[in-house]
Amino acid sequence: MTALRRATPFAAAHARFLASVVAGVVAFSASAVAQGTPNPFPEPIKPAEKPPAAKSTPPKAAAPKASAPKPKSEPAKAATPPAPPDNPNADLAYGAYQQGLYRTAFNIALKRAQEMGDPKSMTLLGELYSNALGIKRDDAKAAEWYKQAADRGDREAMFALGMMRIAGRGGPTNREEGARLLASSAKLGKAAAAYNLGLLYLEGQTFPQDVKRAAELFRQAANAGNPEAQYALATLYKEGRGVEKNLVEAAKLMRAAAMVDNLDAEVEYAIALYNGTGTPKDVPTAIALLNRAARQNSPIAQNRLARILVDGLGVPVDKVQGFKWHLIAKTAGNGDPDLDAQFAQLSPLEKAKAEDLAKKWFGTK
Repeated sequence: MTALRRATPFAAAHARFLASVVAGVVAFSASAVAQGTPNPFPEPIKPAEKPPAAKSTPPKAAAPKASAPKPKSEPAKAATPPAPPDNPNADLAYGAYQQGLYRTAFNIALKRAQEMGDPKSMTLLGELYSNALGIKRDDAKAAEWYKQAADRGDREAMFALGMMRIAGRGGPTNREEGARLLASSAKLGKAAAAYNLGLLYLEGQTFPQDVKRAAELFRQAANAGNPEAQYALATLYKEGRGVEKNLVEAAKLMRAAAMVDNLDAEVEYAIALYNGTGTPKDVPTAIALLNRAARQNSPIAQNRLARILVDGLGVPVDKVQGFKWHLIAKTAGNGDPDLDAQFAQLSPLEKAKAEDLAKKWFGTK
């Protein structure tokens, strides 16, 4: 069976890195170089930016990610929900926070912070100020509370303040201080801090690029269950950068990240399953994963699924459904000249059906 081409390596988008830090999120994506026999699956759209100071394109390094997965910047939610307090007496503030009673949480936390110097309450105050939850957003006050908690050894505050320093929120940009705070938080076991610090080593701007050190930090976070770190480390294993090349380990890590809904990992793992790269070949499962990822708006998955359906690669030929996905992926910028040429050869009826299905997907019909 024809092999399925892997997703193309993504650039380390520096501008997106900083923009994501401001939102308190990260969107790490990376892929390996295509392997196996020649196949009809084209490369997706190439990124516009090249990674800084790198002879070999590293995985896309995006900004530090807040502790909650998919904190993909929603202003109504805290970007970094604080960990449950160590002191049972602080549960009232945290409990109110969890229930969305932000003003109540603020009042309780403020009293505990002022009267007892409780670092968990200080961190919670930083979260509320930083994300405008129950109170007007004030980055300067958020940074002040985070700093007080960080000085008392709270790893969540170190992480949040490090993110703010890198982004220039609540004060001047200070990437060096931000990196130091992330390192301190990582030493205390904060997985997201280890992952983000690894991104900085991969990026090679705050300090010299050190892919081996990045891999070590990704491994620390991956072992703690961080899906973005699992994906990042898998990419390094596939490319043999910072670690010895190991496609089996890469597939294992990609599978772990895919199981907790890391969309990019899901697509990569599906392609690995389809090709039998580092894992036993399993075409039905691969196609099911690509179908699921396509429905989650992954243009790469949509393009690969289109190819599979149009050419009948492991499934019965279904040109109408296949070209529906092609049109959807093309709208997202993932064009495919080969599929365009085949689409032009369709009968008017088949074209109309595919176009109608694509319009329904976008809600325009």
